Amino acid sequence: QVQLVESGGGLVQAGGSLRLSCAASGSVIRNNNMAWYRQAPGQQRELVATITSGGIIDYVESVKGRFTISRDNAKNAVYLQMNSLKPEDTAVYYCSTINSWGRRVWGRGTQVTVSS
Repeated sequence: QVQLVESGGGLVQAGGSLRLSCAASGSVIRNNNMAWYRQAPGQQRELVATITSGGIIDYVESVKGRFTISRDNAKNAVYLQMNSLKPEDTAVYYCSTINSWGRRVWGRGTQVTVSS
């Protein structure tokens, strides 16, 4: 079954950029819809961006125009380019998909901290 590992998080000043990567293993993800979520301390996990197997993309309103989700099926990976970062973007970011058993799969997450 598919396993997901996120990387690319870190500490950045407001206005800066980060590129998150999600590497999939155990299964090919080209037929999967993929998503990035985030969870800030004390808050519920929030859907940030989605990309379907056919390349249809959607974003939560708060990141539109700043974040870009993409996928590279040859590398079995998904990415989240984050520009113009704000302190309110601080959270643990998770990559996610639905596996062949119909269960949602999560990576361990990568911490993004944006200082003001």
